[in-house]
Amino acid sequence: MLPNLITLSSVFCGFYSMVVSSEATSTHDFYRAAILILFAAVFDTLDGRVARMTKTQSAFGLQLDSLADVVSFGAAPALLLYHWSLAALGTVGVFACFAFVAGGAVRLARFNVLSMGSSGAPTKPSKYIVGLPIPAAAAVLVSLVAACTASDGVFGIRSAAQPLMAMVLVLAGLMVSSVKFRSFKNVTLNAGTLAFIAFIAGSSALVMARLSPIFVVAWLVSFYVLVGILEWLWHIPGRLRGKDAAAVGDATDE
Repeated sequence: MLPNLITLSSVFCGFYSMVVSSEATSTHDFYRAAILILFAAVFDTLDGRVARMTKTQSAFGLQLDSLADVVSFGAAPALLLYHWSLAALGTVGVFACFAFVAGGAVRLARFNVLSMGSSGAPTKPSKYIVGLPIPAAAAVLVSLVAACTASDGVFGIRSAAQPLMAMVLVLAGLMVSSVKFRSFKNVTLNAGTLAFIAFIAGSSALVMARLSPIFVVAWLVSFYVLVGILEWLWHIPGRLRGKDAAAVGDATDE
């Protein structure tokens, strides 16, 4: 029951965020809605860890977690961004936000299929995840909203609706793509890991010193997405060589 109750806490935060977004009358309301989704992300991180610690992982928990993610990290951030900015684009903004929700739903369905063994029980988490995780995609959007509202209008909102729509569509595409992103569930402590942690800590401290603390979240999730894309681009030559070698092998067999 404990992991499932934590998952439902994530759903509550996402649902409450949608209520706040729909009734928002000030930038503070949008900030509250964004923070609620970030709290949902905290609960989403905890439920899996609690399930593994208590050895209560189940197929039911896997399905419930995905359904919760559609609400908390699909519908909630899409509705928030629509009311905050993309409503200025009318129907185009509606379809852009729907594309984000649809991309997240497809990505979660694929994740469930890849995460289940032949018995239907969850398998051991791998080093990489295929497609951008929906919590990370949502965190990019809500951290941007929270950062902009915390900056008292320093950054444009409705005037930047078209660039924001492009970002929403890119995130939706990354969720259903074959780009692999690190899961950080099999991290080993070595010199490379320590150097990476030091870089993250130092850069986050610099961002916090120069800007509002909420900008740290925006920096971290943006860096995570960027690293995944760069790693994918870095391995393209290797994948092409592998395909060429396989094609040569098939030709030799013939």
